Amino acid sequence: MVQVLTDPGAAMTRLRQIEERISSTGVEAAEATVREVIAAVRARGDAAIRDYTARFDHVELSDLRVPKQAIEASWDAAPQELRDALQLAHRRITAFHREQLPRDIERTGTHGEQLGRRWRAVQRAGLYVPGGRAAYPSTVLMNAIPAQVAGVKRLVMTTPPGPDGTVNPAVLAAARVAGISEIYSIGGAQAIAAMAWGSETIPAVDVITGPGNLYVTLAKKAVYGRVGIDSLAGPSEVLIIADDTANAELVAADLLAQAEHDPMAAAILLTTSDRLLQEVPGQLQQQLLDHPRKDVTEASIRDWGLIVRCSDLDQAAELSDCFAPEHLELLVADPRSLAERIQQAGAIFMGQHSPEAAGDYLAGPNHTLPTSGTARFSGALSVETFMRHTSLINFNREALEATGAAIMTLAASEGLHSHRESVRRRLQR
Repeated sequence: MVQVLTDPGAAMTRLRQIEERISSTGVEAAEATVREVIAAVRARGDAAIRDYTARFDHVELSDLRVPKQAIEASWDAAPQELRDALQLAHRRITAFHREQLPRDIERTGTHGEQLGRRWRAVQRAGLYVPGGRAAYPSTVLMNAIPAQVAGVKRLVMTTPPGPDGTVNPAVLAAARVAGISEIYSIGGAQAIAAMAWGSETIPAVDVITGPGNLYVTLAKKAVYGRVGIDSLAGPSEVLIIADDTANAELVAADLLAQAEHDPMAAAILLTTSDRLLQEVPGQLQQQLLDHPRKDVTEASIRDWGLIVRCSDLDQAAELSDCFAPEHLELLVADPRSLAERIQQAGAIFMGQHSPEAAGDYLAGPNHTLPTSGTARFSGALSVETFMRHTSLINFNREALEATGAAIMTLAASEGLHSHRESVRRRLQR
């Protein structure tokens, strides 16, 4: 059921195929649909949003906005253990993200000139919370909290409606904990277009964050430049490096925890243990027997699951860095030492007591992470995602006199006459 490889070369080839799996899923047709949706929302606003919600979600919406009473009712009806869990997660995630606030820079140059960099939050942020196969209250917290810590004044949340036209109550309960009251029950490319361009009901925002399906990702790509975005998130993935100290049952459970997200999710094990090579496939089959999301999970393991026998942990680390996984679990005797060797990963979970699920929900760091190899050049959603910085330059006469000749020389080297003149005329006065 799950592919097992022992040749490093074959493993590398297969890892590249897994990384590029999104490119084999009809992207061109999806892009055409996304272009159509964006153009329609720009031209017809709310009417187009309702049309596409009926077409894609099979829901006729009278009001796009979720009433505040529905948010409060979802909180009141939530089981106490869910309320407690959401509040604990909110406290932990908030505490961690407060440590991320960037500091302004203020310095005085050699000649008394004042130089600096000033950070400010964007005015409005759009938070996309996916629906579809599952509800994600954790995504509400992971997107809202860094925006709030950054100081964003207006948070706009969109999330797809269920078959009955309502939003999942756990998602609304999480929104209530996060203090979000402006929620629209729309999803897909139409939600992204609405937040980018605005409509009669939905305000245009400055930054859009949050994961989604292929159409959401392509829509975010299409509106980038009109608004900022966090990343182009592809299907989720986990890579586990395990030695002979790891427990096969736990390894299999962690692989399945990733696979149950989506048929396109990837679950990969790199191991130096012949025992795990033998035991993990059987554990996967056993744990799938009564799995409530068996169809989705089994498809993921079958199509994008992989177990690789590595000669040593150095080889495993090298393969991992080539893949640059979204989530990396180190189920080895000395995880901290191995983590030092890893250069490219969205998040690293160290040791048998650090399952990826802890990071998904309440460890503290953000769970919105780079996928499909983009951990080579990007990182998690953060407070800075919702901020922008401005450079501050305040020269005095002495500073301009001391540097003016060099500025004029550089301007002349670029053939920019008026650049040079703007300095020369000041120095002549």
